[in-house]
Amino acid sequence: MAATEASTPRTYGNFRKPRTSGLRGLSLGATMLLFAGLIAVVLATLISVWAALGLAVALVLIMAPLAVRDRHGRTLMQRGAIRMAWRRTSSSGGNLYRSGPLGRAGYGTCQLPGLAAESSLTEARDGYGRPFAMITIPSTGHHTVVISCDADGAALVNQQQVDTWVAHWGQWLSALGAEPGFVAASVTVETAPDSGVRLQQEIAANSAADAPRLARSMLREVLSAYPAGSAQIATRIALTYSGAARAGTPRRSAEDMAIHIGARMPGLTAGLSMTGAGAAVPMTATELAEAVRTAYDPTVAPLVEEARATGGTGLTWDQTGPMAAQEAWDHYRHDGALSVTWAMTEAPQGEVFSNVLTGLVQPNRDIARKRVTLLYRPHTRAEGARVVQQDYKNALFNAQQSQIGQARDDAEVTSARRTTEEQAQGHGVIRFGLLITATVSSAGELAKAAAAVDNLAPAARIAVRPVYGSQAAAFAAALPLGLVLPLHTALPQTVRDSM
Repeated sequence: MAATEASTPRTYGNFRKPRTSGLRGLSLGATMLLFAGLIAVVLATLISVWAALGLAVALVLIMAPLAVRDRHGRTLMQRGAIRMAWRRTSSSGGNLYRSGPLGRAGYGTCQLPGLAAESSLTEARDGYGRPFAMITIPSTGHHTVVISCDADGAALVNQQQVDTWVAHWGQWLSALGAEPGFVAASVTVETAPDSGVRLQQEIAANSAADAPRLARSMLREVLSAYPAGSAQIATRIALTYSGAARAGTPRRSAEDMAIHIGARMPGLTAGLSMTGAGAAVPMTATELAEAVRTAYDPTVAPLVEEARATGGTGLTWDQTGPMAAQEAWDHYRHDGALSVTWAMTEAPQGEVFSNVLTGLVQPNRDIARKRVTLLYRPHTRAEGARVVQQDYKNALFNAQQSQIGQARDDAEVTSARRTTEEQAQGHGVIRFGLLITATVSSAGELAKAAAAVDNLAPAARIAVRPVYGSQAAAFAAALPLGLVLPLHTALPQTVRDSM
């Protein structure tokens, strides 16, 4: 029996999207509107049949945009709102960005565009004396630190060790819900072609002048062939804290937040040691500026590596943005590159293995630079208990609406009940999402990159769709900048829920 359990691979699942409390998938506001409309139609029949018929037609026309959804779960009203917002943005020139000496933004600097335009970067030291960069976004009062990881690969690693990594990663994420002032986290895995600069510098620094001719010939062949088939893989974890004022406490300044986060940084990085993240160290201000600068203009990557080898680039935060950027409906042009960002609309259904995202995060020959970002927003214990209990009640309500039980409804009730049991046992409840950004050097390569993502997403058991009309914001959210997109939307939370 023990041998059978050891040979059975471990699976993961029960990824739930909370059900709405309305009727047949409608939101609560839409359900109340439907009931009010039906009552009005019934009362109108007492006056005139034609008046009742007119109200019924009007009710159908009003409810259709709220009830009809596409295969990704968006209603017609949501799609129409996005179209109108994009039309207003493009007509006012809000999709264009120009900086530098000829730009009007930042008085000649190259600051970041869009949601990160007002961000600032400071540097402090943690409890171990290590320097770390902290991004401050004044509009939301958020402060973000970024941890660079040298993730261990799964090659030649037994499945038991991989399961241990996954278990510790789940515990680490669950513990974030108890962090004071913690808001969100993101994990970014970026793959890019290796320019060969680091290899060239390493060989030049360790080559002897009297080396044999065969050895020198072999090294020259390595320098010419190795970068063509290799890739760089960078893993970064961004942790966002809130310095906003709370009951009885004033708004905390960037200096206070640097002390608060710096005291917790050693424990956070030490907790990652058992998750397979490898050596986890906080990124400095220069390293973070270089990473963001390269993301907006990949052509400067070799120059950044050469400058880093000679003592650092000296990049400042107001030099990390692009010189020019233009957002289109389905892609984003920034300096000499073009990018498309997809968002996950459906998590893996059923049970999956621990390597479900391996193909998605690995380098791909059809995408020059790829960035996969997992977004996390953990609930506190009190919020998590309330969310799972409400979800269980909504699942029961939906299952009881039909006289003949459906297998899907029964499965939803079972899954919701299992979630409440796990939360009661001390497990955390976390909201999560996923963004995929593909960056290419020419417009002709966009179709090939889109085809590659369309093939990778089903293999990862997820459904994705391009972030139409918000490519610039999605591109910035996929970077380790600590942007929490729900707090930057134009519509209030209540209006978005009713839609």
